[in-house]
Amino acid sequence: METPFPLSCTAFLGSRRLAAGSLATVAVAVRRALEADPRGQALVFDDADGRVIDLDLRGTEADVLARLEPPPEPPRGRGRPKLGVVPREVTLLPRHWEWLNAQPGGASVALRKLVEEARRAGKDADLRRSSQEAAYRFMAAMAGDLPGFEEACRALFAGDAARFRAQVASWPGDLRRHALGLAGPCLAGFKGGNDESDV
Repeated sequence: METPFPLSCTAFLGSRRLAAGSLATVAVAVRRALEADPRGQALVFDDADGRVIDLDLRGTEADVLARLEPPPEPPRGRGRPKLGVVPREVTLLPRHWEWLNAQPGGASVALRKLVEEARRAGKDADLRRSSQEAAYRFMAAMAGDLPGFEEACRALFAGDAARFRAQVASWPGDLRRHALGLAGPCLAGFKGGNDESDV
């Protein structure tokens, strides 16, 4: 089940890393920083996917934190607990249905097993792809005007860790370190990918 809020996030005030941690912790830090300097520009990023998180910072700190509380879970009724199974239509050829229906447990069980096997087999590729996407989103939001941005993006998607590090070397330290951290899983094992001294 998807969580409505990120598990961890990072806030930047300009090019300086302001805070990292839970959304509540980061939201309070951003609110305080913007109270101290209303002209400041703060962006908050989800650490898992690099997306910008929009925060509603109106009202008191208590108001901000109350808006970040997950909604209460509905009370559980009697009977079997819900397993989270979602029915959807699947279109297959007759021979596929014949094969699925002949499997132990029927079509649904066979499809779930096939999906799980495919997920395990593609886990490394999925991790690399999500790491590339997260790093790119962060870089596009924070470093699009910095020297080496386009070449860094090319290196990121080519899996060239040494070239990526060279292109981001002149970026402000906090931006560089965060970009390297997000890109780490997709660059590991590639040329220059084992040097983590700057992450």
